[in-house]
Amino acid sequence: MSVDTALSMTSMSRYAILGCGSVGHAVAEELVAAGKEVLIIDRDESRVEALRDQDLDARRHDIRDSEVASAVSEFDVVLVLTPDAEVNTTAVENIRERAADQFLIARSSDPVSGDRLSEAGADVVINPSTVIADSTLRALETGELEYRARQLVEVIEGTNDRMSIRIHRSPDPDSVASAVALQAIAAAQGVEADIVYDGDIGHKENRAFVNLLGIDLVQVDEADAAGYDTVAVIAQQHGEPDHEADADILIDHHEHDHDHDTAFVDTRPNLSSTSTILTKYIQELDITPDATVATALLYGIRAETMEFKRNTTPADLTAAAYLFPFADHDTLEQVESPSMSAETLDVLAEAIHNREVGGSHLVSNAGFVRDQDALSQAAQHLLNLEGVTTTAVFAIADDAIYLTARSKDIRVDIGRTLEEAFDGTGEVAGHSTEASAEIPLGIFTGVDIGEGSRETLLGLTEDAVKSQLFDAMGFEQSNGN
Repeated sequence: MSVDTALSMTSMSRYAILGCGSVGHAVAEELVAAGKEVLIIDRDESRVEALRDQDLDARRHDIRDSEVASAVSEFDVVLVLTPDAEVNTTAVENIRERAADQFLIARSSDPVSGDRLSEAGADVVINPSTVIADSTLRALETGELEYRARQLVEVIEGTNDRMSIRIHRSPDPDSVASAVALQAIAAAQGVEADIVYDGDIGHKENRAFVNLLGIDLVQVDEADAAGYDTVAVIAQQHGEPDHEADADILIDHHEHDHDHDTAFVDTRPNLSSTSTILTKYIQELDITPDATVATALLYGIRAETMEFKRNTTPADLTAAAYLFPFADHDTLEQVESPSMSAETLDVLAEAIHNREVGGSHLVSNAGFVRDQDALSQAAQHLLNLEGVTTTAVFAIADDAIYLTARSKDIRVDIGRTLEEAFDGTGEVAGHSTEASAEIPLGIFTGVDIGEGSRETLLGLTEDAVKSQLFDAMGFEQSNGN
């Protein structure tokens, strides 16, 4: 923990510093500048005289003496900052023997001396080498972000006509929000950009998200590919080499298992959302986000982290805190609280009744449905069942089997699971925490779906889908619900 972090833990006004080398002197100057009352005690007479010449309250004394504990007894916070850990330990012991409620910060030289200081009664132990290392890493992170932001802007500024921002099939909130943010960054450089997507925006929540925020998306079939001289690819789960072949910009929070021949690449699997990455660029480039951009990014982070309950990092939290004042919270509430229709309630009831569990994985058949969005809400609700970490709910609609899956298990990539289960037999979209599949009825379409054969068709598809899913999940199919 750094000195400034430790001091921020208190709102006290009277501080005593024992031992005033370079560290103690720097702390004293900061505290005095902040209007705090500071007493400095040091055994070096020349140092004490120099401090007094700077109009600082300094006294000469050996901090190991028990009298020092009496001298600082009226001070709220005591910082013991000599470079000698043994001397500091003695001082802490003396102070604790006299007063139990003073806030003590002590300097150590290594983990062992740090443990001794803690045992002696120090509330916070500081190792300067660790502080320097932390400061260096923060400076490195800041410098790297500045460098990357400059690179990103250079690529965008190379656009002569328009820029295309491509997001993955059946886009989720994180990819849409990230694209909206990159569009804003491009606009700040005087470049117009279109957000281009493939597939369908299938989930009711996602459509509400796009519609309520007024986000303009262009279907890939309607986009003029020849009109884009800069192409950005955003949030491509696992990456798709063919989809990225002509990309100039690639940004994702997922690790890709292939190399990229791209002018600008930023993939950060250590973060939980691509929205967090784009928020950092918004901040670094000093772009004040409007309500649409801020609301989209905040929702993207919250959706990808399941309201900060899954794989959340400090960077995700600080990004969300930055966005919070700019976001439209009324709109956010409308997006996050979709109503449940009567059909959705019926689908959920059917899914609960037909559930089958293998380990912590639940698979269920919801029968015949008209509203495919009901499957996603059912899959999400079933994820709340005790002991369940992954759900998959499927049903028949028209001439296809529609399946929606959710997972909160960090060991499971539900997108890959569906790909393994239905590779070559259906169209799969999604990523590690939520995915969907559309599987043609295939050989079952030859069955006459009359009143007498609906149950037969349902039974055949149920057996096939459940078997493939449980095999891909690595569990043997159970015999009961």
